[in-house]
Amino acid sequence: MKKDGAQLAVGDNAPAFRAVAVGGEYGEGREVALGDFRGAPVVLYFYPKDDTPGCTVQACSLRDSWSSLRGLAKVFGVSIDSAKSHGKFIEKFKLPFPLLSDPEKEIVNAYGLWVEKSMYGKKYMGTERSTFIIGGAGRIFSIFRKVKPEDHVGLVRDALEKLMSK
Repeated sequence: MKKDGAQLAVGDNAPAFRAVAVGGEYGEGREVALGDFRGAPVVLYFYPKDDTPGCTVQACSLRDSWSSLRGLAKVFGVSIDSAKSHGKFIEKFKLPFPLLSDPEKEIVNAYGLWVEKSMYGKKYMGTERSTFIIGGAGRIFSIFRKVKPEDHVGLVRDALEKLMSK
């Protein structure tokens, strides 16, 4: 998050991170950092919890569109779940892309997504479902906040096509 507490905006430098990536080319887990992908677009999609209804719809829609997305950017799902939980989620739904484990909430906090939520009148803290498209130079190209799981893939694909046409 910016020092003044303002939300991140398009054009800002994306906050750096280091986390364990599970799945895809990272298998059972390997540490990655945003800087590892300099020169390539990166999609960070933040979601609340592995194997929950909305998160499963979102992940499976990415899986089902993977053939048209995989060559456009490095795609990572991000949640506070453990690497073990991610492994089970990936295996259960045959997800072809990696998930980043952020149990210490470092990435969700850096992107300003650890927020107060409400369900059935009860308030609690959780991850806001949001997506950041980051250009190869490390600047934020697009932000989609409070994404509806069923709309996610179309938004990501459109943003990546715009980014590639620049």
